[in-house]
Formats: sequence, structure tokens, C-alpha cells
Amino acid sequence: MEQAGFYTVSMVEKERDAIQTIALNRPHLQKIAVPRCIEQVTAQDLLFEGGNVLDIGRSLRRGEVDLISAGLPCQPFSTAGNRLSLRDSRGNVFTDFIRLVEEIQPRFFLMENVKGLLSAALRHRPIDRRGKAHPPLEPDEMPGTVLAAVLAAMTKIGYTVVYNLLETADYGVPQNRQRVIFIGSRDNEPLTFPAPTHCKNRKKLPKWRTLGDALIDLVDPRPEFTAYSENRIKYLKLLKEGENWRSLPDELKEEAMGGAYNSGGGKVGFYRRLSWDKPSPTVTTSPNQKATDMCHPIQLRPLSVREYARIQTFPDDWQFYGSIASKYKQIGNAVPVLFATRIGNTIYNLIQGQ
Repeated sequence: MEQAGFYTVSMVEKERDAIQTIALNRPHLQKIAVPRCIEQVTAQDLLFEGGNVLDIGRSLRRGEVDLISAGLPCQPFSTAGNRLSLRDSRGNVFTDFIRLVEEIQPRFFLMENVKGLLSAALRHRPIDRRGKAHPPLEPDEMPGTVLAAVLAAMTKIGYTVVYNLLETADYGVPQNRQRVIFIGSRDNEPLTFPAPTHCKNRKKLPKWRTLGDALIDLVDPRPEFTAYSENRIKYLKLLKEGENWRSLPDELKEEAMGGAYNSGGGKVGFYRRLSWDKPSPTVTTSPNQKATDMCHPIQLRPLSVREYARIQTFPDDWQFYGSIASKYKQIGNAVPVLFATRIGNTIYNLIQGQ
């Protein structure tokens, strides 16, 4: 958002290491860089802090803030989790986000979440309890009911809202990462999403940026990473760039995969070596998880912290605080910086009358 022209005057973050990272990189926020949950924060707190940071001698007033942006916890809506949706305590963070927007009355709000939010149900019924042998789905078990509830809450507080599922690779990020973006306008201003700057097949736009594009000039003399076990290396060393467990010798596949060998799904992330000439897969909170392996194309290690940050388009001078695992988590949970900037530009241009 800052690269788009905005100036941050307050923030809410509960993870202690993430707060330290913010303080390291934004000294003007150090005094308010304390871990806290959004449920415990009032609009008055944020407006007071904003006035202090701007040094205007008073709190900001209701309606003076240009933008509130939020990346809410995605686990309640992820297809990889239990999909408890708004019944999950993390899903209810949304309720407090809406509360703060209503009380602060920013000109715009921006909210990001995972693709799974679009199909999530208010009450999730496991797959093994569906079908002819089970009762029909109740209204609140129907796919899309979370989206309907989210939009209803946004419009109830008086905001015009647009939403879209966007692919970050379409905006110059060297990574395939789909995210749902909501933009709300208090004053019914014309909302739009930025036009793509890249495409998959190089038709009228430059081709998607690749892992090689992202890392080609990276100077990382002492890479930070979590080393693989000898057992993982035993199989990874048999694979070439762009291959995964399916390229292992047939006699080793079941041994390498263990119980996952007979499970469903594509399992493309197991024992995966990345490709230089493709965008990175979605960066997660850890590069060495069995099902979402992010192995370097030619070295026998996961991607380093700095390589992770490059893929998420962080500036090279951005510092991360904490253990290696914590740094991976912070980067994996982030919205790619360039992607956020593209969206921020559209909102900033409206504020500037363009």
C-alpha cells in the first residue's frame, strides 16, 4: 500500500515476531508495535494512534481515514483445512474487521482472502456425510453461503462492494497464487480492479515471470533455510528440475510416499523440485512440508528465506525478525507486495481524482 502512495498510521497484528519485523522496518510505528488481537481493539484506539503518528495534536476523526486494508486468517476457508468458515474463531476476525470499518468510516476498505472463501459454507458437512444415503444439505450448508454472508455484512454498513478472484502472476508476481480481493467504497465511487500486466501464454502482454526471473540476480551468500532430513535427500537427489515423486524409479515410489501413496488427489507437491522457467507454486508458511515441497531446482535444500521473500516481491532491504521458521511463516502469510501495490494504485488513483 505504501508503494502505491499510502502512509501507514496504525496497524493490528497479534504475532510477536511479525510485530518486531514491522518495528524493524518502520521506525515511525515502533511506539504502537505491540502484539494485540483485533477483538481487543477499538476504533478510538486506532484513531488516537493515527493522530499521534501524524503529529496533528488530536485523534483522527471518523471519516478522515482514506483506507483500511486487511489480510484476514485464511485457514477457516482453505480447502486444505476443516473449513469451519465463520464458526472458526479465526473466521470471526471478519466480524471485528467490519466493526472497525463501520466505526472508523474510511473512504475505502480492502480485504484479501483465499479462493476457498467463494465456495465455503456457513456450516461445513464432511464429504463422507453427503450423498443419497444422507439427508439433503441444509440452507446454511450450501456452497457460497459464506460469501453471501460476507457481502451482506459489507453492504449493511453502507459500503458499495466489488470482489474478484485474481491470479497474482497476472500482475508480475513470479508465483501462481490465486486470491479473492474485496474493495469497498463508502461514497459509492466507481470501483474497478487493475488490468493484468502479464499473461500465461504471451498473447498481448509479457509472459508470466518465472522463478528464474525472480532469483537470477539475488545475492544470498549465507542462505537461511531449514535443512532436509537424510531420508528426504535420499529421494530428492534422484530428481531433476521440475520433477516430483512421480519421476522416481517405480520401485521407490511407494517407499518414498508411505501412506500418501494410496491417497487421492494429484499429490504434485510431494518431493517437488521447482522449475526455473515457470512461476513458483504458491508460497506457503513452510517450504519443506511433505505435500507442498519447495525444493531448489538444482541444490538439495528448500528455498531460502531470502528466495522466499523475492518470490513474494519483498524489497531486498526488508528485514525479517525471528527464527528461520518464523521468517518463512511471515513471508508465506503475506500478500505479494507487487500484487498489493497494483490494487493499491487503483484506489489511490480514485483518491487523487483520476
